[in-house]
Amino acid sequence: MASDTKKLLALAWPIVLARATQAVVGFSDALMVAPLGESPLAAVTTGAMNTFAVIMLPMGTVFILQSFAAQLRGRGDLSAARRYAFYGLAVAALSGAFALSSMPLVGWLLGKLSYTPEVRVAMQAYIGIRLLSVPFVVAMEALGNWYGGLGNTRVAMIAGIVTMVSNVLFCWLLIEPRLGLPGYGVAGSAWAAVIASAAGFVTVAALFFGGRGLGEASAFPSVSLSDLRLHELWRVIRFGLPNGINWFIEFAAFSVFINVTVAHLGTTTLAALNVVMQINSVSFMPAFGLASAGAILVGEAIGRRAHDEVVPIVRRTAATACAWMLSIGLLYLLAPARLIGAFGPRDVPAEKLVAVGSTMLVMSALWQIFDGIGMTLSEALRAAGDTTWTMAARVVLAWFVFTPLAYVLVVVRGGTEVSVVLSMCTYLGLVAAALAVRFTTGRWRDIELVEEAPLA
Repeated sequence: MASDTKKLLALAWPIVLARATQAVVGFSDALMVAPLGESPLAAVTTGAMNTFAVIMLPMGTVFILQSFAAQLRGRGDLSAARRYAFYGLAVAALSGAFALSSMPLVGWLLGKLSYTPEVRVAMQAYIGIRLLSVPFVVAMEALGNWYGGLGNTRVAMIAGIVTMVSNVLFCWLLIEPRLGLPGYGVAGSAWAAVIASAAGFVTVAALFFGGRGLGEASAFPSVSLSDLRLHELWRVIRFGLPNGINWFIEFAAFSVFINVTVAHLGTTTLAALNVVMQINSVSFMPAFGLASAGAILVGEAIGRRAHDEVVPIVRRTAATACAWMLSIGLLYLLAPARLIGAFGPRDVPAEKLVAVGSTMLVMSALWQIFDGIGMTLSEALRAAGDTTWTMAARVVLAWFVFTPLAYVLVVVRGGTEVSVVLSMCTYLGLVAAALAVRFTTGRWRDIELVEEAPLA
């Protein structure tokens, strides 16, 4: 048991650090924009979330590369595994083209929502720039997850650190006047994210094309375009797209929740909830890293046809992730005002922001255990290729339970920030329960993610 937990943590800590760097990126964006006022803070945090909605579909799709690489590694077919990295890069290129084509729609879409004019103008400028980062983010995730499936989780960590350091540096340089630059405010935050994403991608691409960090796979010949196979790309789409749709549709529901339901309560509540979400990312990202590490072990076990090893792996992963989430939840209970207060605007009273945000942060401790269990089970099912059922369950819960429940409680019945958080707790609890039921049925055992026999 101790050795199994040690193996999980050895795989997990680079992923945890990589995901933690993503949390720091969002945290630093919000923290450095906060002195400009509530409207810029709301524009950047909500604009980042809206941009992420565009990224979710292709990013969720390329996550399946980890499952393919892990199962093929467990099966001993590393030559086939190497081809899948290029399929991920193809998805990234397509996502970049889509992001560029969607830029003209940003202003029209934001005009349909109930933002103040100041928030809407700033957010339009932010999103228009931030969309340039989409192909870099997706490609970095594709290669990072592919490396992770091969058992090398440090590559994603390295790319994440480069992204984090670059983002913090350029946010400091571009948002407020410094070193002779005039200060670009919200636009500076967006450009910092684009530069940082490009730097992270260049880092992982240099390792990949330089043949570094491949381990046993380095013994196999390099892949040329003529080696790529259409039916393998189709399998990536077939199993990855439901996972991407799952993420996209679920995140779209959350975007509607933020942009319609929470925005109805005003700029202060909108800014406060986004601050709470940034703080929560400190617990979420490491827990997601643990869940991803567990998924790698699940994929390897399935590749070896050792299905009986999967349940103990999932139990250990869930216990570790939940222990982390609960410890952070305790911090929320002990010092909510201090945490929220760090995001107050400079030289302007922020009592209302702190009061509303503190209430939501304390209540957010309730959903920590649900999130830990849900992430672990979702990643394990994805590693097995059980993506279609998971997609359907989460879409139904997101759009037919969470979204209408939140709207009724807040807009129809005049609820406050308490109703906002209760809606989120209910949704995450139902997701965890649904995924637990699916996992215990054992249907994932019958799914064939990769072909029956290794390709020659």
